[in-house]
This record gives sequence, structure tokens and C-alpha cells, in this order.
Amino acid sequence: MATATSTDFSVSGETLQFGNNEKNILAYWKQINAFETSNKLSKDRPKYTFYDGPPFATGLPHYGHILAGTIKDTVTRWAYQTGHHVERRFGWDCHGLPVEYEIDKTLGIKGPEDVAKMGIATYNNHCRQIVMRYANEWEDVVDRMGRWIDFRHDYKTMYPWFMESVWFVFKQLFDKDLVYRGFKVMPYSMGCCTPLSNFEAGQNYKDTDDPAVWVSFPLVDEPTVKLVAWTTTPWTLPSNLALCVNPNSTYVKILDKTKNETFILMEKRLAELYKKPDSYQVLETLKGSQLKGLRYTPLFPYFAHVESAFRVLCDDYVTEESGTGVVHQAPYFGEDDHRVCLANGVINRDTGPVVCPIDAQCRFTDEVKDFQGQNVKEADKAIIKFLKESKRLVHQSVMKHSYPFCWRSDTPLIYRAVPSWFVRVEGMIDRLLANNSKAYWVPDFVKEKRFANWLRDARDWAISRNRYWGNPIPLWISDDGQEVVCVGSIEELQQLSGVKLDDIHREFVDDVTIPSRTGKGVLRRIPEVFDCWFESGSMPYAQVHYPFENKDTFMNTFPADFIAEGIDQTRGWFYTLLVISTALYDQPPFKNLIVNGIVLASNGEKMSKRKKNYPDPKLIFEEYGADALRLYLITSPVVRGESLKFKEEGVRDVVKDVFLPWYNALRLLVQSCDQLKVDKKVTFVYDEKRLYASMASNTNVMDTWIVSYTQTLLDFVKQEMDAYRLYTVVPRLVKYIDMLTNWYVKLNKRRFKGETSQEDCLISLNVLCYVLLTMSKLMGPFTPFLAEYMYQVLRKLMPPSSADASEQDLSVHFHLMPKSENSLINKEIERAVAAVQTVICMGRVVRERKIVPMKYPLPEFVIIHKDASILKELQSLEDFVREGLNVRKVTFSQDRELYGVEMRAEPNYPTLGKKAGSKVKAVTEKIRAMSDADIEQLLSKGENEGPLTVIDEIPIETEDVHIVYRVAKQTQFEATAEQGFVVLLDYTADASLKDEGLIREITSRVQKLRKEAKVKPTDDINIYYAVEPLTSEIARIALEQQNEITTILGKPFLPLASSQNNKVIISKKVPVKDGEIEFVITESTN
Repeated sequence: MATATSTDFSVSGETLQFGNNEKNILAYWKQINAFETSNKLSKDRPKYTFYDGPPFATGLPHYGHILAGTIKDTVTRWAYQTGHHVERRFGWDCHGLPVEYEIDKTLGIKGPEDVAKMGIATYNNHCRQIVMRYANEWEDVVDRMGRWIDFRHDYKTMYPWFMESVWFVFKQLFDKDLVYRGFKVMPYSMGCCTPLSNFEAGQNYKDTDDPAVWVSFPLVDEPTVKLVAWTTTPWTLPSNLALCVNPNSTYVKILDKTKNETFILMEKRLAELYKKPDSYQVLETLKGSQLKGLRYTPLFPYFAHVESAFRVLCDDYVTEESGTGVVHQAPYFGEDDHRVCLANGVINRDTGPVVCPIDAQCRFTDEVKDFQGQNVKEADKAIIKFLKESKRLVHQSVMKHSYPFCWRSDTPLIYRAVPSWFVRVEGMIDRLLANNSKAYWVPDFVKEKRFANWLRDARDWAISRNRYWGNPIPLWISDDGQEVVCVGSIEELQQLSGVKLDDIHREFVDDVTIPSRTGKGVLRRIPEVFDCWFESGSMPYAQVHYPFENKDTFMNTFPADFIAEGIDQTRGWFYTLLVISTALYDQPPFKNLIVNGIVLASNGEKMSKRKKNYPDPKLIFEEYGADALRLYLITSPVVRGESLKFKEEGVRDVVKDVFLPWYNALRLLVQSCDQLKVDKKVTFVYDEKRLYASMASNTNVMDTWIVSYTQTLLDFVKQEMDAYRLYTVVPRLVKYIDMLTNWYVKLNKRRFKGETSQEDCLISLNVLCYVLLTMSKLMGPFTPFLAEYMYQVLRKLMPPSSADASEQDLSVHFHLMPKSENSLINKEIERAVAAVQTVICMGRVVRERKIVPMKYPLPEFVIIHKDASILKELQSLEDFVREGLNVRKVTFSQDRELYGVEMRAEPNYPTLGKKAGSKVKAVTEKIRAMSDADIEQLLSKGENEGPLTVIDEIPIETEDVHIVYRVAKQTQFEATAEQGFVVLLDYTADASLKDEGLIREITSRVQKLRKEAKVKPTDDINIYYAVEPLTSEIARIALEQQNEITTILGKPFLPLASSQNNKVIISKKVPVKDGEIEFVITESTN
């Protein structure tokens, strides 16, 4: 049996403090141990597997995390409520650059020598202490946003059992011959002193200004002739070993008339250096291949002894789009440079020479004496000065371009050759693409374009990092590098080494040796650790300690049913997951994926703590509630992979336009039930059988409509959620709330209040209760707090025998999602009500145009449509049209001409102008000259039948013309048209109608005053009034219609002069039309 709880959920007041209410819900969930209870209730269901990408806890959660967390929570809640057991475990990235960079800043560590002095054990201990710095803040924010996930049984990449599974993954790759050691030019972070992978290098491009220099290289055999090369990295020039030209391009030898020097460069690049053709003279034209082998004088003396260097090479990678067509080659600082110099024997893979004169911090070494100790980027100015003084600088400028920066230290990356360990990715590109095609992505374009394109150009993955706080790569190697042992588990290492281990971080395994099996002494571990992306890419296996534990569980639930992260992970987690799962099992690691876009500041800039250009999420939670933020985010383009400019007013509008109307529908239900109890001594109890009976007898058309519309919604949401299209689901749910509150509730208020009959009142309340109960379950995954609140209030209206029947009833989130009932679907009535809504909206447009408020009834509303069956459907709902527009009479007709309605075609210049061009004037005249018959013919044309018409060879589409309707014969009518309907509203009112309007003016002011004073409908009150001046129309109406106003208000409406000494609740003077009324609401003495 379910236990009673101390949390009281009630409806009080015109509004709900959503932020405070959510705190009450959180307390309730804690009280009933909600998340754990939900898992207990679902333990025997089919499993739905979800992988949570691990964040670093060294930074605070931001809107990007809240967005991704909302998507994950929504989908996993939906999976739970559609009959699955969903394990949701939080994970943490603990190793790598984000942590080390923080420690380096704190301790002032500049490079490897500082760590060596401190000792790796001490350094790693510092890292360990800050890894979970913001874990509590993370848990608070995740909890506050209503996300249900298990922190108690989390995984951390620094747990030894997690690290051991990563070793297992690596050994599988090693045994498949997918691991090798290479000396490659790679992106290198000078801020973190380590190489990065190519996908890491692509994560943080920035526009930056770099020096561009044109440099001369005199030929050895002809010193007065100089090749001109161009570079934006002057710091690489001291390491120059060759020049490269395109063998198939045309080069020219020219005389620079200003400098009186002879230069060689690509013909197509002359305009880059010479703006005026008369400033040079072409002396000779030659192919690039003719330059091959020419020797030149080195720029600097540092490596002049290298005999194989300082000659011209040829390669197709030299383009005609930039520079001079002569590319300087520093083979240890450029990928193409390295390839070309290797191919042409300038350097040798085994014998060198290795010309890489910089240290781990990217400072020049003593090999480059003139710039020794200078950071390479900072040395640019000194190098340019040197070039100028040695008369080798031809020209210089500043170039603005997009350049990669380190994603962690935010320092510019350089490219340098370093020895690294790689996973062979290039050989599995076809398999990666094939496995990617098996997964379902939302939105699809990210899969087919962005991610697939990235996969096609995938490079071998550098997985080693020259760092300390990480998972050590488990390779033990002999001194000559010939014997290599890859260890796949802690137990294997213990057996091979004889050393007992509880932890496998560097400080514990670096000194562990393995005896050689071939007589080579001992094998020692290589110093590198894994790239932290290798660890997060291994999380499907490591989070369950596979294969050392949970082997069957893992195999039965792999691949994951669902993952979700931001679009930036196409080059991060999505990629590493796919590479590892393809290498291990040749299948995708996930079946379904939602990719969200980026949340930007309101001005379109990146959100920045330093700029403070976004509101604190905690303040948003406090002011509007987490549900409002959740709904704002997942109704935006960001769930389609696009960017969102975050605007606080968007969150506020969710509260105003969605939550308050939804809450007020609940409030109306509760107040109507209370009123029924006071007036009729009848206690309302929700009765599902009564619902089905009333639908079967079709007692009320609007009841049938809202119940049928609810079934249609249930079908739609299931269909779209099964396809992971949150961007179609949530707008439809919001539209449904609008339909419920602005149509069903507004058009049935008299029934709820019991003004029709008691039976009709009970039927309407039953329908409203059903709809709100269904909505609370349907909205549960999207707005978990408000859905829970609604459900808890509605529970009090359930039959006593079922309200506390089981543990499942303690929370809306323990229930399964309701399914649609075919017997409750009535498509004809849904179509008819949609038509009613159309014509009412059209009528309201006319009212606004003529400035006639809804309070004032009007004589007649005419609905014209050519289709008699549509008019017949509308006639069955005539009462709702009359009430919705506040008109006395509704007339239906197929004859537009009977009412003198004329049509006129007008051009829509924004679209027509682009299409017609110079013919727009002539086309406009012909459009305006169209007869009624011509226009009728246009309107009868189907959507897929081509253009409406062709005028002067210009196809005229629907968007190119506006059809304007006007009433020629009867001046009391105003017309408008839409979707095949023409409606006419008689906006003239006689004295009796105006009097009715004035009555509504009075009753409306009183109702507002009651709300202001927080007076409940069941409160016993008197309403007194006094009007000034007594000669005003409003004074006459108050006196003459006193009884009518009393009936409408349901409370005595009396002259102020007759008031007794009752306690005053509120008193206020209000201007109304041509007078001023003083209202006094008092407690009744009855």
C-alpha cells in the first residue's frame, strides 16, 4: 500500500510560484525516494540502454549542459513511461588536460622539469584533489533541473576498475595490429606541453592576426636570382631545409624595377606582390619542374651543414590560390613539409637529421642561438628583424585568418613532429561510414553531412599524451624497442611483474618492470598516458567493468538505445565511441542519437563568464522554474542542431503563455468542484466509466472534440517520440494546452459552474479531469515538476479506493504513458471544431479591425463557404460560434453574391517583384484587372497543379497574390476571408446590445477585483457599488440591471448606500466608460 505523505499539494491563488513549487516537489521526491522507487517498480521490464557522456567536474555546469541534460532526461523518462527499465548513471571525466591545466596554473608549473622536481606522485595527488571540485554544484544543478540520474553509482574514469577496462580495450586494438608508434607532425599545445589529436585541434578555431612575410632565397649558381617564398609562421624559418614548387604550374623570372632585384615566383601569384603590372618586367617563363634540384643559400647558418638540404623540390600540394607558389619547407613543423622532404631524401626516417630546435614549452633551444629561450610565436618579431637586416625580407604584412587554438589552455597550436602512439583509423574509414549509416541521428543532416564528411577525412588517431594525470598506456618495451608486451588487466600485470597493485596511475606502475622473455633484461613501461578521449570513448565497456564483470549484461544491452550531446561532439565523443566500437565489434555504439546545437548569448556571442553575457541558471530556476527553462530550450531550434540566442524573456513567456493557462484550467476544475460541494452538497469524484458513457452518447460536442483531440495527440506524440523528434512534439503539446485553455475551457465555463444542469456540470468536470490527468502524464517527461504538481492535485479527485492503491500511484512518473483509445476518436468533430476555430478567429480579426471589444454583443455573423457539407458540420456547433464571438445570430450561406461580397486580386510585391523584375508593373495591372470569375478559377486550383496562372510568361503562385474581399451592398457588414471561408460581421449594435456590453463592463471589473482580493468563488460576500455621475449611462445600467448583474456574479450586487457595517475585503474606484464606479466587496452577514 502507498504511504501517506506530509507534502500538501493544493490550488490557491490566481498564480503559482513555479520556482518555489518545484522545491516542494523536490522535497516530495526525496520523501518518497522517487528515482530509486521508480527503478524498483520497473526492474522486470525490458531494458533501455542509455550512455551519459562524462563531463569534467573542474568547471561549473552551463546552459549547454542543461540543454543536453534536458534532452537526455526527457527521452529516458519517455522510455521509462513506455514500459522500459532505464538505468541512468552519471559519469565523470577525471583525467587529462582540463585537470592538469588547472594544477599547472595553481602551482605555477611551466614544463616537465617542474613536474620532475615535484615528483609525479605529488603532482597526481594535487590533480586527484581537484578532480571533483564542482561535483556538488553539478549534482545541485542536475537535481534542480528535475533530471533523474544516479550519482551514487556513478562511474569515474580514474576508478582503477574503469581504467582496467580501458586497458582491455587497448589490448584488443593492439592484438588486432591497430596500434603503432609513429613520428608524425601533429597539433601540439604549447600551453599544455603535449601533442593533440586532429579532432581536438578542430575544436577551437579563432580569427587571429599573424605576420605574413615574403622572403628571398638566392640561388647558389646564380646569386643575383632569388626564389621568393611566403609564410605566416616566421618562427619556422630557422628550421628551413628546402623549398617546394608545383611542377605543373608556370613560374616567371622577373625584374623588380623598384628594388632592382631578380625574383622567381608563380605567374598566377604576381598580383599578390605587385599591385601595378608596370612595377616589374618578365624576363623568362618556365615550368615548376624546371626549378627542381636548384640549390639556394640558407637563410640561417644553424643547419647549413645538412648536405641533403637547401634545394628546390616539386609536389602537387603547392596551390595557385595563396602565397607565391614557392613554399618553404620545415619538415618537422609541417605535415606536407615532412612528407615531401622524406620523399625527396632531405630527411630520413631512421637517420634524420631531426631539425626540431624547440623544447616541450615551444622555446628555441641552443641550436638556434640568436633566439634561444624565446617562445616561438613571440620570436616572430625578432626573426622578421633579422630577415630585414640580412636583406632577405621582400615584403611583410598582417594576415587575419582562422587558426586552431588549444581547447584547454586557449594558446595557439603549432604543428611539430613528435613520437606518438596511434590507432589505425584510416584503414577503417569504409567501416566507420557503414556503421554510421546504421545509426539513427536527429537531425539527419548532422549524420549525413558534418559527421560523415569528418569520417571520410579521418586520420590515424594519436592516443598518447606526454602527461602525468591519466591512464597509463599499458605497453612495456625493451631498451632496444624490439620486445613489446601489451598488458590487458591488473591481474596480468601482477602475474608478469610479481607486483601487487591496487591502483594503476603512473606513480604506481612507472617503476614496475617485466622480465624479458628473450633475454633483453627488463621491459619498462613507456612514459605516455592515454588521451582522455580514448577513455570517454571506452565508457560503454569501462562503466560496467567489462569484460571482468557484467559480461552478459553488457552484451545484451550493447549498443546503447540512446545517447545525446552537443554538435561539437561530432569531432569528440561521437567520433571516439564509433572508432572504438567499430574496431572492437564492427558495429555502431548507439542506435539513436539526438544532436543539439549551441546555446549562445542573446547577442549571438559565445556565452562567457568573463563578459557576464547570460543570466545565472540558478536565478532562472528561482524566478521562473526549471520546467520553464526546459520547455523554452526544447521548443527552440537548438534541438534541431541549430544555434539558439538565449533570451530570458523566452523563458518568461513559457510561464505566461503555457504554464499559467494550464494551471488556471486546473484551478477552474478545483474551484468548480468546491462550488459544487457548497451549492449542491455534491462531492465530485473522477469516474472513467462516466467518461466513456458520455462519449458514447455524444452528450456534448466540445467534450467529444477535446477527448478525441487528446487521442490524436497521444498518437502523434508516440509516433514522434519513437522517432526522437522532440522539435515536433513539444510545439504540439504547447498547442494542445492552448486548445484546452483558450477553447475548451473558455467555451464551457457555464457548464463547469453548474449553470446548465447538475448532470451536465458533472460530465464536463469529468472530461476536464480526464484531460488534465492525461496531460499530467503526457507532459511528465518534458515538465516533470508541473506534471507532478498537477497529478498530485488531481489525485484528490480520484475514487478513494484507487487514490492510495499502490506505490505506483505516489508519482505521475511511476505511471505508464496513456495510450489512445479508438472508441474515443471522432475525426469529423475534430475537423468541424477546427473549422469553428478558423471562423471565430476570423470574426475576432474583424472585431479588432472595427475596434469592437468582445464584451459587446453584435447582431449577426455570416459564414460563407461553397461546400455545403462543411457548413453542415459548422451548424452543429453554431452555439459555440455564437458564444465564441458574442453574437446574437449566426447565418450560413453558400452564396457570396447574395451578400454583395466582391473579390479583388492584389499583388504581393516582396515575392512578385523578385520574380517579375522589369515586368512587375505590367503584371500588377493584369492581376488587378482580374474578374471574380478569374479569381474563383485561381482559388479552385489544387496545391500540386502547378502555378495558379501565367501572366506575361511569369508563373503566378499562391504567395504572389493577395485576395481582398469587400462588401459592396450592405454597409453594416465587414468581411474577411481565409481557408475557403468568407465571413461577414455586422458590427452595428442597437441599444439593447450596447446595454449588454455595459453589463459585461461592470461584471468584468468586479471579477478582476475579486481576483485582486484573492476572493474564492465559494466565499460568502456582498458587492456594493456607487456610480458617478448619476446621469451617466453606466449609472443607468447599474440601477436597471441590478438583478441581472447579481445573477451573473452569483453574489448580491447592491447600492453602496444600502451597505451595513460588514467587514470590507477590498474597496476601489474604477473608471468605466462615461463614469466612475466605486466597488466595495464585504463579507456577508448571512
